[in-house]
Amino acid sequence: MTATALAVTAGCMPGPLSPPAAEGPLGKGGAQAVRAQQRGFALPSWSAGDYAGPEAAAYVKAIADTGARWLQLNPTWYQQSPHDDALRTTGETASDNSVRHIIRLARAAGLKVLLKPHVDLLDGQDRATIRPADPGRWFAAYTRFIVHYAELARESGAAEFAVGTELAGVSGERAEWLAVIKAVRARFDGPLVYAANYDEYPNVRFWDALDLIGVDAYWPLAQVPTTDRAALRRAWEPIAAELAAFSAARHRRILFTEAGYVSQQGATTRPYSWTISEVRGDEEQAAAYHALLEGFSGRTWWAGVHWWMWDDWPGAGETPHALAYSPHHKPAEQVVRRWWRGR
Repeated sequence: MTATALAVTAGCMPGPLSPPAAEGPLGKGGAQAVRAQQRGFALPSWSAGDYAGPEAAAYVKAIADTGARWLQLNPTWYQQSPHDDALRTTGETASDNSVRHIIRLARAAGLKVLLKPHVDLLDGQDRATIRPADPGRWFAAYTRFIVHYAELARESGAAEFAVGTELAGVSGERAEWLAVIKAVRARFDGPLVYAANYDEYPNVRFWDALDLIGVDAYWPLAQVPTTDRAALRRAWEPIAAELAAFSAARHRRILFTEAGYVSQQGATTRPYSWTISEVRGDEEQAAAYHALLEGFSGRTWWAGVHWWMWDDWPGAGETPHALAYSPHHKPAEQVVRRWWRGR
């Protein structure tokens, strides 16, 4: 194991900032995607009132202060089990009024909004396991769900919209997804993306109908815990080469719709896990942030990153803040500031 300590000051400095990348080709809908690389944070909601709560304005302001230019919002509906064909709201679903409220706050703070609705399972399984017993009924229910948020996105002034997230069990169904995307485009005229998990994106069959390829970039980068930025940077090189070829073949830029690391020792070995260890790993988290930004910021096919995630709402987090994905008040936040603000 390499255990090079990561300094929070000069050791995190990335050097000269890369210029914004040129925009790639447009999708079928002709929506003009944002030309500069996206610099964003996800702010998921865990209850009906989070986005309208007293912390919302402070969170939006703090995100903007990092140099971010985007805010990702994640209202969530639920289904009972992987084989269910009904989607429903619960007390953990952000209310529509709260979503409208935080979009207004974001726009006032100069942030563009990616509205990225999620579907989760009440039985606790991963959404990638969704394989409905009646696909036709499920896609009809999913279309009602996603169209609802496409209309909300249009009415509220969101800049970009995700038609789905990490639905590997159904993302190989081309005809059904083309119908979903057509229904969304009838209601929202901004750029569209689908957020595929890092091991799902090659199997998605409808990238040509979208404006951006979205990847939730949770690739393992190490076999043992490390704060070695150079080693993490090298680990990205074959992944970046694969993504560059994929982007060129499909004539779409690739957006990291999610990327993140918990503040736990070993975060780089399983970036997709909330619970790796009980040992705090701020330096490892910061090294991973630096390696990603250093490895991708100058690549023209790369459309940017939305970090998962800014912070938990008070009382909502199952993981203590010191060990959670949030970089807020940790060395990783300073890495972001140096890359995105130059200080």
